[in-house]
Amino acid sequence: MKKLKIYLDTSVISHLQQEDAPEKMRDTLALWEDFKSGIYDIVLSDLTLAEIDDCAEPKRSFMRERVAEIQYEEAMRDDESRQLSALYFERGGLPPKSKDDALHIAIATICECDVILSWNFRHIVNMRAITAVDSVNIYQGYRTLRIMPPTMLLKSEE
Repeated sequence: MKKLKIYLDTSVISHLQQEDAPEKMRDTLALWEDFKSGIYDIVLSDLTLAEIDDCAEPKRSFMRERVAEIQYEEAMRDDESRQLSALYFERGGLPPKSKDDALHIAIATICECDVILSWNFRHIVNMRAITAVDSVNIYQGYRTLRIMPPTMLLKSEE
């Protein structure tokens, strides 16, 4: 059976240690165990890794240690991802100040990920962004990308 290919934006990794959001942290920690077990193909971009490097200590070291626990493919920003992300803005799916968020989505699209996980409800996981991304991706000949919060991948406790 083909594994789901999942792109993680920085918010997911950040929520592994997010004391002010205990439910999100709990869900992210549970899902991280699945990532460590290898049941998904994980994609991180050079953008995600750069955002981790921009974090202050000790959060930066914590996040680097967690990333080292999983196997992942590293995807790189390029002209194609920059052009695609610009189209998301033109379509009105993301506000102008969220260029990196649009780049995360574009990189995930170009890498043919099935899913992009994010805790960023303001710019990524919302109907406006999802509708614009789907519209642009279909028009440009890319496959659709499921945009969702990490909780959507958690296994039922039944």
